Amino acid sequence: MEYGILGPVEVREDGTEIPLDGPKQRTVLAALLMAEGSVVPDAELSRFLWGDRPPRTLNAQIYTHVSRIRKALGPRARIVRRAHGYLLDPGDGDSFDLAEFRRRATEGRLALVSGRHREASGLLRSALSLWRGPVLANVSEPLAAAEGPPVEEARMSVLAGRIEADLAVGMHPQLLPELTRLVDRHPLHERFRAQLMTALYRCDRQADALALYDSGRRMLAADLGVEPGRRLREVHRAILASDPVLHRPLAASRD
Repeated sequence: MEYGILGPVEVREDGTEIPLDGPKQRTVLAALLMAEGSVVPDAELSRFLWGDRPPRTLNAQIYTHVSRIRKALGPRARIVRRAHGYLLDPGDGDSFDLAEFRRRATEGRLALVSGRHREASGLLRSALSLWRGPVLANVSEPLAAAEGPPVEEARMSVLAGRIEADLAVGMHPQLLPELTRLVDRHPLHERFRAQLMTALYRCDRQADALALYDSGRRMLAADLGVEPGRRLREVHRAILASDPVLHRPLAASRD
């Protein structure tokens, strides 16, 4: 079976989606999947299902949701009771998209740090291809709010790494539209802004790159009361000095 949370929570077997009855069952399943073999206590499941207003019958309702998931998935997905909680033990050969994303992302980062930029780009692009939409798109709000942001942040980090790999192999002209959109959507994300400044400079648009730094500096001061971070400052100084370092691969170890 194939388990997915990188988008709507879903389970597929031989390419066919297995229906789950409503957001609460998907919430329980997603919580068990994200625990990756650890026990999820009843109290945590209750918080994910109902926030700070659980029903009096929460234990019975959790048991009912687990029973219905067991019935839907069949014996290959072993959901077992352990000390005031539940644990999901997937069957042999089953896959989980978040675990696969992390595996490909780790391999991609290692390739990037090692200077194998084309390989890194392919691996990181492959990791990003596992996304089907907003993570945990059809679960309860408490679970999505608690567990969604760290996973989305991991996606953003992988995306930035893939762009660094593409910049390293001279794809700056092709990256300009994508980076412009990313900076528009995430104006306080300094890594994307530094990458766009670098791409603009390499495209002989030094004035645009400097203007992008100034707008980012003003926004950081107004919204957060801080100055630009080291990455932005270094790229800015390098542009002012026409430093040849701007034509070299960006430092993959910085974040």
